[in-house]
Amino acid sequence: MSEKKIKKAKRKKRPSLYREAWRRFKKSKTGMLGLVILCLFVLFALLANVIGDENLITQINPSEALQGPSANHIFGTDNLGRDLFTRMLFGSRISLSMGIFVVIVSYVIGSLIGAASGYYGGILDNAIMRFFDILNCLPPMLLIIVIVVGFGTGLLNLLLAMSIGSIPMIARTVRSQVMNLTDMEYIQAAKAFGSSDFHIIVRHVLPNAMGLIIVQSAGMVAATIIAAAGYSYLGFGVQAPTPEWGVILSDAENYMLDAPNLMLIPGLAIVIAAMSITLIGDGLRDALDPRLKD
Repeated sequence: MSEKKIKKAKRKKRPSLYREAWRRFKKSKTGMLGLVILCLFVLFALLANVIGDENLITQINPSEALQGPSANHIFGTDNLGRDLFTRMLFGSRISLSMGIFVVIVSYVIGSLIGAASGYYGGILDNAIMRFFDILNCLPPMLLIIVIVVGFGTGLLNLLLAMSIGSIPMIARTVRSQVMNLTDMEYIQAAKAFGSSDFHIIVRHVLPNAMGLIIVQSAGMVAATIIAAAGYSYLGFGVQAPTPEWGVILSDAENYMLDAPNLMLIPGLAIVIAAMSITLIGDGLRDALDPRLKD
């Protein structure tokens, strides 16, 4: 083949799946809006030490308690005179990290368990699914509370409890996808070439189920941020005086009439952050859907 034909073939080479998905995702206005908002949240969290003063997180100043927004305190102060803007700024690190941590841990473990269950089937599949049926007898919130109460309240225990509570749903979803893929010709070809089961699952099965995993994980991050704030609000998660959006909401409960900004600001932050990730998930769903070609 001539050099000219080789260059022409390279130009006609199809883009990778993820590059094509990104091209289509950029056409989604709502998806890009969500991405911009999320990037702003992440940027503020990363630059918290630059923008705010960490000493103001726990610095008590009763003389400035329950002040409204002003030049000195953009979001006002809480009942102990602590700067709300600074606490929200550093609290974003914890709230966003909780959502991302839970999704990563639960999806890594749940995907491997679900893939192994769907790939091998038989006794292993029945044993895993029946165990998950037992866990599903308890509502997810009750299961998480039971785990937290058993091991003690705190950030790490809450993260582990939420991860464990999410694994059954993820494993079932991945299992159903894998069961549809195990009889595909490229899987049979990989077996014929002597590839190990682990290699086939990691290199062939999971990547082809990645579209659904990515879309669901985006939605799960949003749900986890809201749930983590709720558990902290109830006292099962992050403990005061650590700044976390749920803790800030809990502290403001008794002052919602005197200083509504104490509840409105963290509440809006939770809603906007969750909404942005949901918009990203919707954009990814359309971008990764093979039926929506353009």
